[in-house]
Amino acid sequence: MNTATQLLVSSRPVSWVNTAYPFAAAYLLTAREVDVVLIVGTLFFLVPYNLAMYGVNDVFDYESDLRNPRKGGVHGAVLERRLHATTLWAAGVTCAPFVVFLVVAGSTASWAVLAASLFFVVFYSAPPLRLKEVPFADSLTSAIHFFSPAVYGFVLADATWTWQLVLIVIAFALWGVASHAFGAVQDVVADREAGIASIATVRGARWTVRFALACYAASGLVMLGTTWPGPLAAVLVLPYLATLWPFRSITDETAEEATRGWRRFLWLNQFAGFGVTVLLIWWWLLTS
Repeated sequence: MNTATQLLVSSRPVSWVNTAYPFAAAYLLTAREVDVVLIVGTLFFLVPYNLAMYGVNDVFDYESDLRNPRKGGVHGAVLERRLHATTLWAAGVTCAPFVVFLVVAGSTASWAVLAASLFFVVFYSAPPLRLKEVPFADSLTSAIHFFSPAVYGFVLADATWTWQLVLIVIAFALWGVASHAFGAVQDVVADREAGIASIATVRGARWTVRFALACYAASGLVMLGTTWPGPLAAVLVLPYLATLWPFRSITDETAEEATRGWRRFLWLNQFAGFGVTVLLIWWWLLTS
């Protein structure tokens, strides 16, 4: 692959919507209008943010990725060493103009949220912190990657923080923790061979799958406390629970089998996104 193609694969195009959508939905539902800030912010969280998040990860996970048969497609690129510096520069250069615009358009509170979001994007993978190798902090930091764009959208649009809104963010965070934890299971062998720690390598595949199941279930339960029609979102975690359930007794030796379940996430996320969209439209109509 040429450089542009490797950078594209590294940015995980299949996952772009997972960060752009939360920002766009949060901002639009708060501001109630389509403006230049919404457009620029959505574009930022669509491509540059993902190139930074996954590109930095592919650079510093190179040794593990070489041993990982999943890499080389929707799971991410195995970046050639000669492209490591290029990837880091590309991530910084593409993010910079968007960040400058958003800082100018935002407030002190939004600056803090954006700074925290980008901090965790970088130091999830990069030394000296490399939070992805700190069990539990790895899953929490990964979750921050996905719910922080929504928090940023709310803050940028000056949302009023109610306890129901806080519950939505907590539910989103629990979903993110569960998704990361289960994703880490399939890499137990490759990560251990590369000397990389994770929640799954430290706690074991079986424990980690059950932890992910508990977090998904908790996410659904938390949504029951939100404003109508929010409680209906609890139903959306059921397909995730059904997907993980067959792997609840998986062993470290057979951990790579969890990839079968992870592949379904690509479709489950589309289903969940559709369901959330319907509920958001319903809520919009109820509050118009």
